Amino acid sequence: MRITDIRESTGGLATTMRNAVIDFSRMTVSQVAVVTDVQRDGKSVIGYGFCANGRYAQGGILRERLIPRVLETPPADLLDEGGENIDPFKVWDAMMRNEKPGGHGDRAVAAAAFDMAVWDAVAKIASEPLWRLLSNRFNGGRADTRVLVYPGGGYYYPESGFGRLKDEMRAYLDQGYRIVKMKIGGADLATDRKRIEAVIEVVGEGRNLAVDANGRFDLETALAYAEGIASYGLFWYEEPGDPLDYALQAELTQRYTGPFATGENLFSHQDMRNLCLYGGLRPEVDWLMPDPALAYGLTETLRIIETVEALGWSRCRLVLHGGTQLALHMAAGLQLGGAETYPLMFQPYGGFADGVPVEDGYVRPTDHPGLGIEAKQALYAVMRPLGEG
Repeated sequence: MRITDIRESTGGLATTMRNAVIDFSRMTVSQVAVVTDVQRDGKSVIGYGFCANGRYAQGGILRERLIPRVLETPPADLLDEGGENIDPFKVWDAMMRNEKPGGHGDRAVAAAAFDMAVWDAVAKIASEPLWRLLSNRFNGGRADTRVLVYPGGGYYYPESGFGRLKDEMRAYLDQGYRIVKMKIGGADLATDRKRIEAVIEVVGEGRNLAVDANGRFDLETALAYAEGIASYGLFWYEEPGDPLDYALQAELTQRYTGPFATGENLFSHQDMRNLCLYGGLRPEVDWLMPDPALAYGLTETLRIIETVEALGWSRCRLVLHGGTQLALHMAAGLQLGGAETYPLMFQPYGGFADGVPVEDGYVRPTDHPGLGIEAKQALYAVMRPLGEG
């Protein structure tokens, strides 16, 4: 068997919303299709992948560096020991050939989209859902039959007032979610406190609400917010400062006793190791939230899990960021703490397969082969022309 073609394209997000740092109206996403010569029902097996929102499409890196390296590699050198399937680790090594250490940024995003497509193809060739393949290969056959999920939302919109924000949160509860997340830092503290209180009116208690500053704050502001929100008893206070400012995070941890969550903008296991060593985070209280669709993919996230477990963290304290089907499969098959999702935002990429219910804050993974992109009609409509065109 062999990979016969690798294709990429750029997709867009139709939205006017923003968080504390960026406007998503011009955000783009890289899409990748890995075409193989394996046949199922008379058609080639094709793996599909895309990067998570927030970092733009990476077509140049994919076209000029990563894809040519893999296509230039002898096909047999990309296969597993039995020669019956693609080896994602060999593909990852091939695409990273001639890349210097460090400098993770946009390169990590390009590799993540590519890596997702590879793992989708691997699971389809094995005729298994990805979560089961991960369970069998990396978790001794153990898996969670349901995964804790929360919706990323509560963005800032051009119109003022809290009505739309409260309606959005009610919609999540109606869909079956129990924990919700909203943005802070895009307004002053007094306004954000009113926004938080408006959402708590809907969700009932602070422990049902997480807040996310998207790395906006300096230490003084982060501390002011920590003091201003402490009484709410929130589920977590997410990414208050720059993701690489471990000293800021360590100082905050001394001053705010509630849970923190961070890590979505760390794109390597080395950076995650440094966060755990120098960020002052508490393994029994705080949360790590790598984003496999930004951070070199599932392949690198396996290294992240191994790294943080060696430092005394339970994998149950990892809640994957990004809102993708990939995150759900990984959380189930590797028994992680949960996964973010975007049931209303960042379509068609966010959310799960069509018709999958959220039950009391949990989702059950499906048995569709691979990621199950074909079972999400709007997403497949975008991806299919790239693979079959």
